[in-house]
Amino acid sequence: MSSPIVFIDGDQGTTGLQIHERLRNRTDIRLFTLPAADRKDPQRRAEAINTCDIAILCLPDAAAREAANSITNPAVRVIDASSAHRTHPDWTYGFPEMAKGQSERIARARRVTNPGCYPTGAIGLLHPLVQAGLLPDHYPISIHAVSGYSGQGRAGVEKHEGPEAISAPAFQVYGLELAHKHTPEIQQHAGLAQRPIFVPAYGAFRQGILLTVPLALRLLAPGVDGRVLHTCLTRHYAGLPHVSVLPLSESAALKHLDPQVLNGTNDMRLSVFHNEAHGQVLLSAVFDNLGKGASGAAVQNLDLMLTHQQ
Repeated sequence: MSSPIVFIDGDQGTTGLQIHERLRNRTDIRLFTLPAADRKDPQRRAEAINTCDIAILCLPDAAAREAANSITNPAVRVIDASSAHRTHPDWTYGFPEMAKGQSERIARARRVTNPGCYPTGAIGLLHPLVQAGLLPDHYPISIHAVSGYSGQGRAGVEKHEGPEAISAPAFQVYGLELAHKHTPEIQQHAGLAQRPIFVPAYGAFRQGILLTVPLALRLLAPGVDGRVLHTCLTRHYAGLPHVSVLPLSESAALKHLDPQVLNGTNDMRLSVFHNEAHGQVLLSAVFDNLGKGASGAAVQNLDLMLTHQQ
């Protein structure tokens, strides 16, 4: 049996380049990308996507929808790295650790939508707590996250590493209209009854994410404290290779969090910080926005799908 053909549509952006880099030396697949002259040819792209086994779409949302709609071969399976299908009921959400059985659903799926970078951290923290009934689905959630400038794509990399890098901002908060496109994704897959407040930012470092969610214990059920929340997260992710929960003793010793500490990996580290005297808890997630937040997650989903060749 010949090795499956994996077609990367859009391998020139930050996510596509990273996926290509992670896959280029693999011998269990045949990696295919279009030559530069054919990348904007709709007919050539349609031919490529309909003759592969698994397509990975690293495209803007509109182009990803167009690519998915161009598939006429029922055997073709797709991983979409854009945000075009993340709340679509016909697409399987590609966060293997999110829930029991999710890895198996991804492995069997024909259409998988890769999670967004910020939602990976937010959902990773919130979904287990909401499902366990420890965090009410109507809790007024507020999320703050700082990403490396590669989260802006090639434009962000050029701004910070190109000729005008000296004038690039050291830090900038954005999404001030409170309508960031990741918010519906977070609400749906975290299981929240109302829209969270999501405040993203970019820092003057290439990659990495630090995401935090503050909680007031007075708004939780009696007896729910930082230790209870930590125990829930620890049990949920026990034995999973790519998501870990820092022991409370280690988080208590920390004085700061480094958003870059897991760069180059497909790992995510969750932590619970609590001050019982003040009745406050801070949940945090640290991971690589180009790893677990994008390219690494796509390759993880690809590997799951390759175990269930249809």
